[in-house]
Amino acid sequence: MGWSFKIGTIAGTALRVHITFALLLVWIWMTHYRIGGMQAAWGGIAFIIAVFVCVVLHEFGHIAVARYFGIKTPDITLLPIGGVARLERMPDVPHQELLIAIAGPLVNVAIAALIILAIGASAGIEQMTDVEDPGGGFLARLAGVNIFLVLFNMIPAFPMDGGRVLRAALASRFTWSRATQIAATIGQGLAFVFGFVGLLYNPLLIFIGIFVYLAATAEAQNAQIRELSSRVLISDVMVTKFVELKRSASIDEAIEMLLATTQREFPVTDSAGHFEGLLTRDDMIRALKDKGPDTSVASAMRTDIPRIHHRKSLEDSLRLMQQGNVPAIAVVDGADHLIGLLTHETIGEMMMVRAAVTDGFRFGRLRRSKSL
Repeated sequence: MGWSFKIGTIAGTALRVHITFALLLVWIWMTHYRIGGMQAAWGGIAFIIAVFVCVVLHEFGHIAVARYFGIKTPDITLLPIGGVARLERMPDVPHQELLIAIAGPLVNVAIAALIILAIGASAGIEQMTDVEDPGGGFLARLAGVNIFLVLFNMIPAFPMDGGRVLRAALASRFTWSRATQIAATIGQGLAFVFGFVGLLYNPLLIFIGIFVYLAATAEAQNAQIRELSSRVLISDVMVTKFVELKRSASIDEAIEMLLATTQREFPVTDSAGHFEGLLTRDDMIRALKDKGPDTSVASAMRTDIPRIHHRKSLEDSLRLMQQGNVPAIAVVDGADHLIGLLTHETIGEMMMVRAAVTDGFRFGRLRRSKSL
C-alpha cells in the first residue's frame, strides 16, 4: 500500500504503518492536551497505541487461520481506522473465508473478556462506553474499544469482516462474483450512511465512509477480474508492442526511451532475447539520482519479476502478480524468449473494453465467442 513504511516483521509478516497514522497521533495528542494538559496528551498517545496493538492482534487472528489453509500474508498495514492484512491469494472455498473472517473479531472478544476478568467489578459500563474520556479507566476503555471493534467489524458489508462472512454465506447459493457484488453494494450504501451521519455529528465518519466506499468498489472489481480471468488466456490481453532494453544499455539511454514512449516498465533482455529483468520508471529515476546516467540498466533493474507461458490463463498471472507484489509479468514462449508483458494497466484496460464492447466478443481479436 502506498504512503506506508515498514516498522518491523512479526512471524514472517511485515508490519507497515500508513503515513496518515502519524497524523492521527498528532490529532490525539492535541485533543487530549487541550482537555487535561501534558499528562493527558501522553496518556492519549499511550491509549491509541494500545488500541492498535489490539488491532494488530486482530489481524494476526486472520493470519493464523489463513496460514492454516496455506495462504501466506506478506504484510499488515495500519491505518487510522484499523488494519489491513494482505492475503497472498483469496480462499479457495467459502467456508475458508468464513473462518478467516471471524477469527479477527474473536481475538477482540478474547481481549475484552480477559480485561474484564482482570479488573472485575471496577469495569463499569459507562467507562467502557465513554472511550474518549481521558479521565476514565485505561483498561476499562480498552475493553470498550475491543467490544466496539467486534461490533463494527461484524457489520455485514465490505470491507468489514462481516461483509466477508456475508459473501461466504451468499457464495453457497450464488457465484463468487455475484456474492461479492451484493456484499459490495451493501458496503457502498453503508458508506453513504457514514458520510451523511458524519456531516451532522462527526467529520471522522466522512473519512470512514470514503474508505468503505473505495474498498467495497475495489473488492467488487477484483471479483469481476477473478471471474473473467479464468476464461481468458494471457496471449489475448498481453502487450506485444514495447521497447526492450539490453543489459549493456545505460540509464541515460533508458531515460531517452522513457521520454520517447508511453512505457513505464521496460523489460531487459540478453543478446538472445531471453528476459532478465524489468526496469521501471522509479528505478530509472532512483539510479539516475544515486549513481548517475552512465550506470548500466542491469544494476538498477528488478530481477524478481515472474515469467509465465503465453498459453496460461490470466488467472495464473494475477496470482503471480499478487504473490510477488510486482508491477508486471514477463510473458515468454516455449524457448523462454520474451514475447509480451502483462501489467496492472493492461488488466484495467481489459475491464474497460469488456464493459464497452457488445456482449459475445472475445478479447484480443474481438472474435465472436460465447465464452465471455
